[in-house]
Amino acid sequence: MDAVRVLVCHSRPGPTLVSELEKEGYDVERAECGEGVFERLDAWKPDLVLLELSIPGQRHGGWRLLGSLRERPHPPAILVLTSLGRLDDRVRALNAGADDVILEPCDAVEVRARVRAVLRRTHPSLSELPLRIDDQRKQVWIGERCVTLSPKEYSLVSLLASSPGQVFSSDDIVEALWSRPSYATGQDAQKYVYLLRRKIERDPTRPEIILTVRGFGYRLAL
Repeated sequence: MDAVRVLVCHSRPGPTLVSELEKEGYDVERAECGEGVFERLDAWKPDLVLLELSIPGQRHGGWRLLGSLRERPHPPAILVLTSLGRLDDRVRALNAGADDVILEPCDAVEVRARVRAVLRRTHPSLSELPLRIDDQRKQVWIGERCVTLSPKEYSLVSLLASSPGQVFSSDDIVEALWSRPSYATGQDAQKYVYLLRRKIERDPTRPEIILTVRGFGYRLAL
């Protein structure tokens, strides 16, 4: 399974918003608020669009985009960001097809949480975890297949599964898997990620369960 694709259609999303989404493991791209959105939509096919409703210089641009996005044959999930604080404006956005509405200014961490919630409702297959851990028997199941793991591999998958979606750095993994003092390094953590992927992934070179978040670490797929 590829990373969830999020298209940000916002005149000034700010680096924090984009980085928070990338830390979650999403594949994030930006598009200008205009007709170019549909070109990017067709070429990239995002799972979710973050849409600015009050586009500077376009009195009704955001509303038109929202309506056009929802009328498409296979529309993405739509999370609207708006500075319009009136209740009737928020209700109008929901009635027009938004899956959720967030008032601006907003915290990027809140946006990340709302994105997760919207995806759970609109794309449940993206949130299904194809992995089950029986901690009592120390067994890990991938679908109907029971996988035999070493104690370290089991500890690693248990760590990642303790907070699906959370990114764990190599240092986090070392601290959790090895007692102190330890000579283990980030390379040891990467080694066990590699070994674990060989046992639980259909194709370890294209992981679907243990995802790499470049520059940050690893997370279990949502």
